[in-house]
Amino acid sequence: MEIEQFIKAAIQEDVHEGDHTSLACIPSNKKGKAELITKENGVIAGIELAETIFKIIDPEVEFDSFYRDGELVEKRDLVLLLKGNLQSILKGERLMLNFMQRMSGIASLTRKFVKSIDGYPAKILDTRKTTPGFRFFEKWAVRIGGGVNHRIGLYDMMMIKDNHISYAGGIAPAIKAANDYLKKNNLNLRIEIETTSIEQVEEVLSIGNVDRIMLDNFKIGTVRKAVKIINKRIETEVSGGINLENARDYAACEVDYISVGALTHSYKSLDLSLKAI
Repeated sequence: MEIEQFIKAAIQEDVHEGDHTSLACIPSNKKGKAELITKENGVIAGIELAETIFKIIDPEVEFDSFYRDGELVEKRDLVLLLKGNLQSILKGERLMLNFMQRMSGIASLTRKFVKSIDGYPAKILDTRKTTPGFRFFEKWAVRIGGGVNHRIGLYDMMMIKDNHISYAGGIAPAIKAANDYLKKNNLNLRIEIETTSIEQVEEVLSIGNVDRIMLDNFKIGTVRKAVKIINKRIETEVSGGINLENARDYAACEVDYISVGALTHSYKSLDLSLKAI
């Protein structure tokens, strides 16, 4: 993804023919300062992106950051200082905040999940439950928060889900079709398959030729049983109904991955504010 192209499109969406309020109220050559302040505790994310935004809007705006992406911040912390043309600072204010508040919210929630399973080897994964057009930045924020990206899209990993299994005529024909497709097209992609019962897990194990088994909406006891049956022969991922209260219980089942759609669809943006000084 071309980040600069995305930022330029976002600026155009917001500014169009001009920021008329700033053009009217602020002399074109007036310079000043503004500081980004946190209004709550969390994990800061999007600083690197914010710097790129202002390089595109006005390279002469000085960008001084006092934190790095992924660091913990507390309420009223000074995150960064902007110095330069005030019209330029105001033009980029909301765009920067829109990115940073959302990315920081995702990073903060991800960090909570990562901390909740501390001591266990499982990794916290995101999903494709993302905002269309904004996926790159949401998944970037997950990494900043300490999580791991699942597949980026439909193109970089094969995920055989329940509908694929139904349309293909069952688990066996779906797995065979996936492997035949990869061989025919000379592709080197990993294959994951979704299961919804112990019986399906056992069927997948009898067939093989997949890299990961997803245990979808399994209760804790069933996950523990499935992991024991799989016995590390294939990677395991648990998904469905995972929250901060039960994530550690799932991690204790010794699964390899825990996928959490909430990271990118149910997060709360971190409250940040840019103030003139």
